[in-house]
Amino acid sequence: MSLRHALLGLLTDRPSSGYDLMKLFDTTLANVWRATQSQVYGELTRMAGAELVDVSAEGPRGRKEYTLRPEGRAELERWLTTPAPPQPLRSDAMLRVFFLGLLPPEGAREHLARMAAVEDGQRVRLERLRDSHAWTGHPLALSGRLVLEYGLRDAEARREWARWALGQIPGRGRGEA
Repeated sequence: MSLRHALLGLLTDRPSSGYDLMKLFDTTLANVWRATQSQVYGELTRMAGAELVDVSAEGPRGRKEYTLRPEGRAELERWLTTPAPPQPLRSDAMLRVFFLGLLPPEGAREHLARMAAVEDGQRVRLERLRDSHAWTGHPLALSGRLVLEYGLRDAEARREWARWALGQIPGRGRGEA
């Protein structure tokens, strides 16, 4: 997935500023794709240069509102209908786990307990987001709910794995967290 395609997709509903898109990003896509403010604004500028979007309004303090052009819609549809290429797996978290044996058992347990706690926090955040929306009446409501559910299930699986891994570290009873 590219940031470009995420922004094109978010612009299908209505013209939006970079600020509006960042807020929408944070409430809909943050659990599957992260983007910084500078990345979003930079990509919007590149998309305007590629004639995928237009700057449809300008306001105070340099605020620009972007509108999807037909060329942008066509690019989004091309991307949506093209199979995704396999992505190489790169996980900073699992790289650290691979080397946990270099720590004393207590340090390894602490690390895994923190991993479980982080996933608990992620799950709580996503549950709040899920409960704060009606998830109907918007073209992206169903797909937003599907992505949110993916995030919830992913966080739960990671939490369960971390709790299981805690039981694998010598010197501690199985299943304890």
